[in-house]
Amino acid sequence: MAQDIVPIELGLTQGDVVTLWAPRWREKGEEWEAFLGDEEDLFVFPDAAHLAAFVRTAEEHDLTDHPAWPVVPSLGVADLSPDDNHQFDLVGVPELVAEDPDTWTIGELADVIAIVRALADVCDLEKVHEVLDSAEGFSLLPQGTLPFSGRDGGKLWGELSEVVSEKWDEVLDAIDSVVNTPEVPEKELSVAQEELAVLEAATAAAAVDSPADEDSDEEKAEPTGFWAEVGVDPIKIITSAGEFYTLRCYLGDDPVFLGRRGKIEVFTSQRALSRFVAENDEHDLAEVETWNDIKVKATAGELDVEVDDDNVYVLTGIAEDMEEGPDSLDPQQLDLAVELFEDAAEWAEDESVKDALASSESLGWLVSFVVSPDPTRLAPSAPYTAEVAAFRTLQASFEDRLNTN
Repeated sequence: MAQDIVPIELGLTQGDVVTLWAPRWREKGEEWEAFLGDEEDLFVFPDAAHLAAFVRTAEEHDLTDHPAWPVVPSLGVADLSPDDNHQFDLVGVPELVAEDPDTWTIGELADVIAIVRALADVCDLEKVHEVLDSAEGFSLLPQGTLPFSGRDGGKLWGELSEVVSEKWDEVLDAIDSVVNTPEVPEKELSVAQEELAVLEAATAAAAVDSPADEDSDEEKAEPTGFWAEVGVDPIKIITSAGEFYTLRCYLGDDPVFLGRRGKIEVFTSQRALSRFVAENDEHDLAEVETWNDIKVKATAGELDVEVDDDNVYVLTGIAEDMEEGPDSLDPQQLDLAVELFEDAAEWAEDESVKDALASSESLGWLVSFVVSPDPTRLAPSAPYTAEVAAFRTLQASFEDRLNTN
């Protein structure tokens, strides 16, 4: 499966630079990964204009044999500008590990360490591997906050922080040693800089206009009614086995489902859901402050399980559409399905969904391409066998969580 070539930004000692990264792909039975460079040299540029001028004129480098490379020289500066998901601040790691190991901190650090390991692999930087292998916490970052909770988790985080404090400069020095900025032709650079200026002007104009638009949208979307007052949402899930109803809320940013120990109680009718609510408190939602209000209505036979359109999750047909490629997928349907998988996994403290949807994974890249259209993203390449298989695995895992009543 040929992966795409991704523009990325690296925060190095010399400042923020851009380059290209080809995440792992398989070709002729072998697995590959590469960056824009020449053998152990890593080519970086001060901005997307210099990068564009280089890729439009360079004839030999490590990415010329990549299956997607023929598309790259024709890309605009906008296409070669890294998006927010592909900006890695290597210099900022010491500041990052000084924070508490919460979800945001762990997530950002995991992304940075993943790209650092990739650079070490491709550029043969043994010193980087030596540093990252000196604390167990680095290898546990993809698992999220769980390994770093409690007394043992605090010790892991402390060891990782100590390694960063003492040895992170060695990592930066090793990467700096392979960084090289090739010269680019002035003519092509001038054209690309004009493109960049237009892009930056458009971005600035959009930033000025967006706050008012966002406020207006939020006002229009403000929910009302009983369910909005209690802060719990009825949801409907449609699978190949049928249509099911359940409840979910968010405590802060943390999803909580009607269920316990990773199993979600679902019902084939709204009446059955209402009856369960009236008779049961052995589930995680019973800890929600407004649960008694819901139970009182259910006990009186007055609980109206009305599902908002945004809380209808149709899981059927997605895998089949994915087999045909990104253009066949409904972005809203896919976005909602991913939301449901992620919420359920987070509630159950299961990191497998997060791992499968990471931007470095083929499924994560396809999902991002479909639900967050952006001219900087290259289209995923056919065939989509790996993505479909990964999605089916996530769907099966989610459906295994459903306890039908």
